[in-house]
Amino acid sequence: MGHALITAGTSGLGRQVTEKFLMAGHRVTATYHRDGEKAQAVKTELAPYRDLLHTEQVDVTDKQDLTRLTEQAVNVHGGIDYLVNNAGPFIFNHKKLLDYTDGEWQEMVNGNLDAAFHLLQLTVPHMRQQQFGRIINYGFQGANHASGWPYRSAFAAAKSGLASLTKTVAAEEAPNRITANMVCPGDITGDMKEAGIDASRNVHDDTTPIGRPGTGEDIARTIMYLCDQDSDMITGAIMDITGGVDVKR
Repeated sequence: MGHALITAGTSGLGRQVTEKFLMAGHRVTATYHRDGEKAQAVKTELAPYRDLLHTEQVDVTDKQDLTRLTEQAVNVHGGIDYLVNNAGPFIFNHKKLLDYTDGEWQEMVNGNLDAAFHLLQLTVPHMRQQQFGRIINYGFQGANHASGWPYRSAFAAAKSGLASLTKTVAAEEAPNRITANMVCPGDITGDMKEAGIDASRNVHDDTTPIGRPGTGEDIARTIMYLCDQDSDMITGAIMDITGGVDVKR
C-alpha cells in the first residue's frame, strides 16, 4: 500500500483523514503543530495501526520544518504517494482588509499557499519516480471562481491562489499519472470536525439544507475517493462539500 503525508493530521478535519488512510492499509505520516498531547492521544486511539502511523511536529509556515518533515517521512515510510495539505492557519475574528497587520497577512499566505508550494516541490519528485501520486489541497466555497469573502480577505486570497496552483499542477503532472484536486469544506465546527457521519445524523441543524451538520468524515470520504487509483480522470477539480449551505453569508 501507499504512504500518505497529511499535515495537521492528528486533530480537526485531518483526524478522520488519517484514520481513513490507516484503515485502508496505507502508511501515514501525520503532523501536528503545538498539541503534542493530542497527537499522542490519537496514536493511542489508533494503536492497532501503530506500525503504520508516524507523527512529526511541524510549523507549516517554516520551510526548513517542511524540508525536515519530508526527509523524515521518507526515511520512516518510504516514498510519498499521497499529499494532503490539510493544515492552514485561519483568523476567526472578522477583520476588514485594512485592519490586517503585516504579520497576520503573512501568516495566512505562508500557511495556506506557500506551505503547499514548498511541499509540492518536496514531494512531487517522489510521485514522478513511481509514476503515481495524489495531491489534495483545501479551499473554501467558491474558491474555484476567485470569490470575494468579506472579512476573510487574506485567507480568501491565499486559498484562491491555491485553487489556481492546484489546477496548474494537475495539468503539468498529468503525464506522470499524478492528480491534484481541492476539497472545500462547509461550515464544520467544534466536535463535528473529528466526528463521523452517524453521529451527525443525531444532530439537527436547521442552518444546513440537508438537515445535519457536516463532519470530518464527510471530507475524509471525499478525499479517499479522489485518492483512489481509479479516480485518475478527476484532476484539477475544485469540490464544494457543504451540504448546500452558503458558508459566506
